[in-house]
Amino acid sequence: MVEMIIAGIASFVVSTASVAMVLRFSQIRAWYDTPDERKVHSGDVPRLGGLGFACAFILTSLVITFIFPERYFGFRFLPVLIAMALILLFGVTDDFHPLSPKAKLSIQIIAALLVILPGYTFHRLFSFDIGPLGTLHWIRYPLSVFWIIGLTNAINLIDGVDGLAGGVSALSALMYAAIFTGFKSNGVAVICVCLMASILGFLLFNAPIPRAKIFMGDGGSQFLGFTLAVLPLLNQEPDGRSLPLAETAAVLLIPIFDTFSAVWRRLRDGRRIDSPDRDHTHHKLINLGLNAWQLDSLLYGLQVLIGCLVFLSLQYHGPLSPALLGLAYLFGGGFFMLIHYTHRGALKKGAASSGPL
Repeated sequence: MVEMIIAGIASFVVSTASVAMVLRFSQIRAWYDTPDERKVHSGDVPRLGGLGFACAFILTSLVITFIFPERYFGFRFLPVLIAMALILLFGVTDDFHPLSPKAKLSIQIIAALLVILPGYTFHRLFSFDIGPLGTLHWIRYPLSVFWIIGLTNAINLIDGVDGLAGGVSALSALMYAAIFTGFKSNGVAVICVCLMASILGFLLFNAPIPRAKIFMGDGGSQFLGFTLAVLPLLNQEPDGRSLPLAETAAVLLIPIFDTFSAVWRRLRDGRRIDSPDRDHTHHKLINLGLNAWQLDSLLYGLQVLIGCLVFLSLQYHGPLSPALLGLAYLFGGGFFMLIHYTHRGALKKGAASSGPL
């Protein structure tokens, strides 16, 4: 616990200082975020905040894993840190010179392969026993690659409101830390705390009140998505077990549901799946009258509720475990359906009221 607190404080301090430096340098160089079809901000706001908290996380992770290799991961973790740096490097490059979808996908595939190379993959579908289907066997390798790539892009899609992507990600990292602590995997839990603390350092400059001073940019959102995808796969021994897929996905239901909705919407409309729009969950909540602070509070609350249900489902055995996990999915799915149909009803009502008399 002492190591966890020290690592968290160190990550927070380094992240705060790094983001402040990036903010100042971006203002000097006029590196501002350009509004587009998906963003709701106006004015000149720097966009490289992700560079600050990502470097803080990588630095603190390097220190604790290589100074104390016997208690953490040692050199087995090195390919993962290289993969994180790769995602960050090309993400920041994309902020300045947009990369083609094929180039982004190629980099993400390479980074995902660097993660599964030392054996970091899913092993089970559920934490509870469902027979032979519960063990993933060879399919765990392509499934883990697909998971990493999918979530890398999912966090980017919810990064449209001050504090949203960072707050949801920090809460997810906190839930992972609690889960791994319960599993006595303290080394992984410390890494999760480092990520959470690094994000908190960034959120000091990204809070919606009074307004964000800096954004994380595509480099930051892709780094967060990639890292959140990798954390559940970590284990301290080569033959260790990662978190089960179903429970891991439940912790990240907010970006996952929003991504599935976006992909379905674009395929239905005959558009490319990477085409931007203003129909994400945060856009719908804004259209329903919520401001950034109210929107963040609502989704933070949902994240905490789902995370607690997942944590409890992993602590109990027997029929209570799948029941709690199912409840987490029920709350997540019910929330998104409620927002979808409420928003659609509001649009129809607005169209009817503005029609001819």
